[in-house]
Amino acid sequence: MFETIGNAIHTFSSWLNLPLFITLIGGGLFFMFYSGFIPLRFYGRGLKAVGVKEEGAAGQISSFQALSSAIAATVGLGNISGVAVAITIGGPGTIFWMWVSACLGMATKFFEGTLAIMFKGRDSRGELQGGTMYMITEGLGNKWKPLAVLFSIFGMVGTFCLMQSNQLTEALQTVIFRPAGIENTPWLRLVVGLCIAGIVSLVVVGGINRIGKVATLIVPFMVGFYFLLVFYIILTNLSVVPDVFRSIFQEAFNLKAGLGGLAGSAIVIGARRAAFVNEAGVGTATMMHGASKNSEPVREGLVAMIAPSIDSGLVCTLTALAVLINAQYTVSNVQGMQMVIESFERSIPGWGGYLLMIVVLAFSFSTMFSYSYYGTKCTNFLFGAHRAHYYNYLFLGTLVMGAVIPLTAVVDIIDIAYAFMAFCTVFTMIRLSPNVKAAIKVYFKK
Repeated sequence: MFETIGNAIHTFSSWLNLPLFITLIGGGLFFMFYSGFIPLRFYGRGLKAVGVKEEGAAGQISSFQALSSAIAATVGLGNISGVAVAITIGGPGTIFWMWVSACLGMATKFFEGTLAIMFKGRDSRGELQGGTMYMITEGLGNKWKPLAVLFSIFGMVGTFCLMQSNQLTEALQTVIFRPAGIENTPWLRLVVGLCIAGIVSLVVVGGINRIGKVATLIVPFMVGFYFLLVFYIILTNLSVVPDVFRSIFQEAFNLKAGLGGLAGSAIVIGARRAAFVNEAGVGTATMMHGASKNSEPVREGLVAMIAPSIDSGLVCTLTALAVLINAQYTVSNVQGMQMVIESFERSIPGWGGYLLMIVVLAFSFSTMFSYSYYGTKCTNFLFGAHRAHYYNYLFLGTLVMGAVIPLTAVVDIIDIAYAFMAFCTVFTMIRLSPNVKAAIKVYFKK
C-alpha cells in the first residue's frame, strides 16, 4: 500500500515538471519583455541600490540583509549536487540553459521584490509583513484569500530542509566518517541530525534579525571561498578550459542537452534531478524582501534581481567548471554530490574533499537558516503571529528526520509543494504586473 502511494506521488511530481517549466520560464520571458529588459539595462543601478539604507521605513531588515538572506536560501547544496545531476542528465550543454534561466530569473525576481514592498499586509499583531500571501490579499483582494492560504500551506511543507540535512549527512559520511573507518549506522546519522538541528537552532530562534545578520557574514565568505577554490582548479588546468566552454556551447542545442537544461533550471532542488537553483517565481524571495526597510518598491526590485546572477549565474558556473574540468561521468548515469567531491579530490589531491566540505557546510546551513524564516512567515499567516514560533520546533525536527531517513516520497512531496507555490506566485505577479509597470515609469522619471 505504502509503495503504491509512493509511486503515485512520484508520478504526480514528475508530471508537474512540464507545467512548472512553462510557468517559470514562460513567466520569466513575460516579465523580461514586459519590464523592458530592466535586468539587462539597469543591473549596475541594482548593485548601487543594494547599499541604500532607509532606517525610517517599515520593516525588519535592510535591503542588503534581505538580499543576503535570499541568496543564503538559494545558494545551497543544489548549486553543487544539483548542477552535477543536470550535467549527467544532459551533458555540458545544460550549463548554457542555466545561464538563460539566470537571466529570466532576474526579471522574475525584480517583480517579486517590487510587489513584495508594494503590497504588504498586517499580521495578527498589526505588524507589516510581506510575501506572496499578502500580495494576494492586498493586491487581488480578500476574495482571493483561499489562494493565499493555499500558498502558505504549501510554503510550510516546501520549506522543510530534509534534502539539505540528508545531503549534508551524506557529504560528512563520504569525506569524514568513511575514511576514518566510522560505520554509517542509523545511530550515527541520528547524532549528526541532532548536531545539525542544534547549530541551526542557535540562529533561527533569534528570528529574522539574527538570520539577516548571520547571512550578511556567511554569504560573502562562502561565495568568495568557493570562487577561490574553483579559480585554483582553473589555473592548474588552463589547457582544458577552452575545451570546457566549447563543449558547453556546442552541446547546448542538441535535444539531450536541451532537456537537461530544463531539468537544471526548472525542477525543484534535489539530488534525484537537477537544481531548481534560483527559486525565481516560487515566492520565497517575496517573504524575505517583504521584510526590507524600503518604501520604494522598484528599488527593492532592483536589489532582488541581483540574486539569480549570483546563485544561478556565478555559483552554478563555478561548480560546472570544477566538474567539467576533472570529473569522470557518463551522461544518463545520474550522479550528484559524490561526483563533485571526487572531482575536487582529483583537482586538489589530499585536500580537495575537505576544502569542498567547508563550502558544503556553509551552503547547507545558510539555506536552513533562511528556510526556517519562510516557514515561520507562512505559519504566521495561517495561524497567527503568536503561534508562528511553533514552526521552528517542527522545522528543527525535520532536520533530524532528514539526516536519518532515506529520501523517497518525502522529496516528491516537497517538490509538489514548491510547484504549487510557484503556480500561486507567478499567477499573482502576472495579475499585478500593471502596477509594477506604472511604478517603473514613476521611479525612473525621478
